[in-house]
Parts: sequence; C-alpha cells; structure tokens
Amino acid sequence: MTITGRFVALVALGVVPIVALGRSPGMAAAVLGGWLLLVLGLGILDLALAGSPRRLALTRSLPTRVRLGETVTSDLYLTNTGSRRLRAVVRDGWQPSAGAGDNRTPLLIPSGERRVVSLRLTPFRRGERRVQQVTVRSTGPLGLWVRQASLDCPGRLRVLPPFNARKHLPSRITRLKELDGRTSLLVRGQGTEFDSLREYVRGDDVRSIDWRATARQNDVMVRTWRPERDRRVVILIDSGRTSAARIDDEPRLDTAFEAALLLAGLASKAGDHVDFIAYDRRVRGRVQGAQGAELLSRMVDAMAVIDPELIEMDWSAVPGQVRAVTSQRALVVLVTSVDAPGASTALLSMLPQLTRRHTVVVASVTDPTTLSASRERGTREQIYRAAAAERALLDVARVSAAIRQQGADVVTGSPADLPPALADRYLALKAAGRL
Repeated sequence: MTITGRFVALVALGVVPIVALGRSPGMAAAVLGGWLLLVLGLGILDLALAGSPRRLALTRSLPTRVRLGETVTSDLYLTNTGSRRLRAVVRDGWQPSAGAGDNRTPLLIPSGERRVVSLRLTPFRRGERRVQQVTVRSTGPLGLWVRQASLDCPGRLRVLPPFNARKHLPSRITRLKELDGRTSLLVRGQGTEFDSLREYVRGDDVRSIDWRATARQNDVMVRTWRPERDRRVVILIDSGRTSAARIDDEPRLDTAFEAALLLAGLASKAGDHVDFIAYDRRVRGRVQGAQGAELLSRMVDAMAVIDPELIEMDWSAVPGQVRAVTSQRALVVLVTSVDAPGASTALLSMLPQLTRRHTVVVASVTDPTTLSASRERGTREQIYRAAAAERALLDVARVSAAIRQQGADVVTGSPADLPPALADRYLALKAAGRL
C-alpha cells in the first residue's frame, strides 16, 4: 500500500480549518485531529473500494528473436478475475537495454474482462533481454491510497547481431558466379578443377588446350576450369579484452561478427563448409556442420549471447581449436586486433603452426579517427595528436608486416570497410586457386 500526491494535498488542506476555527491551541489540536481522522477514514474507504491487483491473471505474447535496432511488439494480456473494477497503472519490468522506455500504462478493467497492453521494444544491445515481473498499482475511486503488487510474468527476447553487412552480399555473389564458371569468365590455378570444354579463342592460355579433344573435333578445344568446392573455412574470433574496445561507437567484437557473417554467407554460396568459433581462454560460441540459411541462423544465435571477456587471448590453444574442427587444409580466418606490437607477440609466435598446414588470413578493424587525426596539424594540440596517430599507424604496419613474414595475409579496415574487404580477400584467394 502506498499513498498518492492527492492524499498528501488533502492532508495539507487541514491548515485551512485550523486557521479558520482554531482560536486556541486546544481548539487547533482538536480540529487537526478531526481532520486527520476524516482524511484517514477516506483513505481506508478508498483502499477498500480499490480492486486487488493480485486478482489479475497475466499472459504474454512476444517474438523470440529480433535483430539489433529493429522494433518488435510485446503484448501483455491482463484478465481481472476479481469482483471489483480495477483502475490501475501497469509497468512492465523490462531491462533498460530492451528499449521499452517509461512504459506506464493506465487501464480500466471491469470484473471478468481482459485488456491488452502493447509495448514497442527497440533493443540497443545484443544478448538475452529478459523480463520477470509486472508491477500493477490499483487506485480507488478517490485516488488517495494505492494497492501495489509485482506479479510474475516472465518473458525473454534474444537480440541478434544486425548483420548490416548483408547489403554487400549480392555484389559478392555475382563475382562468385563469375569465378564459378556460370558466366564467361573462368580461371585456372592450383586450386581449380576441370569444368568443361569449348573452342579456342584468341587470348586463351595454350596450356589449357586439350589435344585429345582437339583431335576428335578437328578444331582446337580448350579446357575451362572453376574454383574447387567443398573447401573448409574456419572463422575464429578473438573475444578477449581487445574486442571490447569501441571504434566508431561499435565494439570490435560486433564488427568481427559482421565480417564473419558476410564471409560465411559468401563461402556457403560457394559450396564451402564454414565453421565458426568465438574463443579467448575457452570457447564462447561454436557452429559446425551447418550450411545455407541454417548456417547464418545458427551463427547469429550463437553470437547474440557472446560478450567481450576482459582477459587475455590464449593464442597457444588456437591451433588445437582448428585441429578439433578439421584435419584438412583450410582457410583459417583470425579476427583480432593488430594495433599493438607487444600484445601481438603471442599471435605472431603461434602463426607458423597454422601457416604450415593452412591458408591463414588475419583480419583487424582499424580506427578511422586515427587516420584523420594524423592529417590535422593546424594547432599545437593537433600536432601532438597527429604524432600519436602516426605512431599508432606505424605499429599497425609493423605488426602487419610481421604477420605477412609468417606466411599469413592481413586485412584491415574501418568498421564499415572490414566486412567487404574480408569478403574480397576470400574471392581473391578463390580466384588465385589458393583454397
């Protein structure tokens, strides 16, 4: 039970009869006591006439998943099983990150009837957004005292990564079709396989001439090639402390998820097998053995509940994690940070174990404000900032050069540029026959 501002104002009105009738201290005390008894009696009567919030039956209708930034509707159904009409204010107890706002909804529910409260949710954080209780405040006809109860009505909404990089997927699939021989552009390389025969045209590689087919057809015939399918792609994301840094108001980990989803969607279209691991000192998420739409669905489900861990990445265990996924030669993509030479020592010492057996690509997001700061030198403060920015860029260049010396490729870019850049590197490796 709580009191309202109306009850406080009514008590304060007791000053008027005291001033008007209270000629002596005894008279003032009697008037004050009588007024308080009157107000107290009105409050008790008002509370007795108020409907009981505990006589409400609650049910909830809610989508199970939503992408970050999208809006969904949560429907809360309230049935008054009591004998009195219920005047109430209902507040659904969602976490602030669910984006429910200040959701206080006034309701009038006659006895035996049901009402619905529709609440629009726009989450601004990934993960499991939960609600456990609904708080109901019931007032009487005078609105003096309030009966309040918190009722259990659990609900859960999984907020998935937004996958904004999917806008780059159609153009990369078109290029993939060109590499795959579905248009006139065909390639030949170490990792390509025979596709079909056609007549020789000026500019064709003479090494592709099929002399047996030429003898049978009485015309020069050449072999066409297409990239091999059924390759293995292992995407390993560093979920350690460096993934918690925010770049362009987005955690590194979220950018890594965007790049991994775009690459997985492209590689799946190419017929390759994709495995996903999020790791720091233990596996935070893993997806294996999925293809097509199921692959992306399982990946976003696994990514939704992964947050950066404020611990150092254990790079020495990474080769074992890759071996646990596949024993075949694979494209191993490591999404981490390469902006500090000291922090990259463990990564560099581990890379030879991977590059001996696999094609390795290290992808890292870079801060675009660092590049812009290195170009602004108008004031003394800007000069100092430019010097610090240049040092940071040199560190990235040194680590990238060391990674290439170990036999791995490096892909860097801003949060907006890294996903398509990684997809382009995959296509380039495919075209060069390195997968």
